[in-house]
Amino acid sequence: MPRPTAGPRHVALHSLRAREAIHERESHGALARRLAALLKADFVGDYDAALHTHPGMYLVPSDTLVGPDWNERGLDAEDRLFGGVVPFGFLATKAITHALVVPHAHAPRGWNPAFGATVRDCVLVGLTAFTHADALAAGHRLLQAGPVRIKAVRASAGRGQEVVRTPAALTEALAALDAGELAEYGIVLEEDLSDVSTFSIGQVRVGGLQASYYGVQRLTRDNRGELVYGGSALHVARGGFDALAALPLPPVVAAALAQARAYDEAATRCYPSLIASRRNYDTVVGHNARGERRAGVLEQSWRIGGASGAEVLALEALANDPTLLYTQAATLELFGAHTHPPPNAVVLFHGVDDEMGPLLKCAMPEIPPHFVLPVLP
Repeated sequence: MPRPTAGPRHVALHSLRAREAIHERESHGALARRLAALLKADFVGDYDAALHTHPGMYLVPSDTLVGPDWNERGLDAEDRLFGGVVPFGFLATKAITHALVVPHAHAPRGWNPAFGATVRDCVLVGLTAFTHADALAAGHRLLQAGPVRIKAVRASAGRGQEVVRTPAALTEALAALDAGELAEYGIVLEEDLSDVSTFSIGQVRVGGLQASYYGVQRLTRDNRGELVYGGSALHVARGGFDALAALPLPPVVAAALAQARAYDEAATRCYPSLIASRRNYDTVVGHNARGERRAGVLEQSWRIGGASGAEVLALEALANDPTLLYTQAATLELFGAHTHPPPNAVVLFHGVDDEMGPLLKCAMPEIPPHFVLPVLP
């Protein structure tokens, strides 16, 4: 349990990236302002370690914070940030989802093999590797059962992935990996699924409020024609995962919730120094190459994310009505030059991003009726 502390007096945005996309910076800033209002604190703009001191500071970082120095600076409890703090960099990525190709394969300092063994039954068939040789061995093993999806562990929104079907294609794909990046963060190789549906199971805690949710993700085409994340529709319960489980959930969602809870509990046990006020787990249901139905957690997110606009709107609704036990909210991402926000939408970004091109990002206090249908060609 987090220790009780006085509420924060100031909220600051903190970008950890050498180069942050315009759409992310603006949308994160918009949410940081709303979090400040929720906490009845002042928004002070960008974090400056020389000017801003803890414990009165609440941070909204762009990514999961890494290293014990953040604890020493006062971020030693979840009520000090929107996101998470982990002791090692690989913990902030999807690399932890799977075990190594062999028990004593190369892994970075801090790797706990017990985690992969514990979550084996709630994730897809897959392996994590930190060297080219281990990645090649993992890929050859998985190819015996069908196509393999290679996933860059620090990519998001469905990017940085490639499906290979032959040993030659595997060798070519792995040859392009940077050895230093691979040694520090790793690579994930996983069974490829078809006919997939993706859900999010999450929990946020801000200013004494706690909300848990399941979300249905929407896919859309970006300005390059790639199929990417296009938003989330959240069904939100006041309280923890038990409160969410008490809702009349569809069986596929109840199963996803059980898998995400098992993953979350294993992370807390295997990495006890983990601090996270925002916990989001992407889960998937689909069919493997043999036509077998497969389901599991894909990855964790202990940082501000694509669904966070909806999370914040849901927290605002719970704060405004103490009797409210259930609410809905959604986020939407639309690409192209002629997009318009839906009625009642909170616009987080609407303009031309330097990387993504024309883009609209918004959050809504309700789920549009057509939202759950994926946007496919």
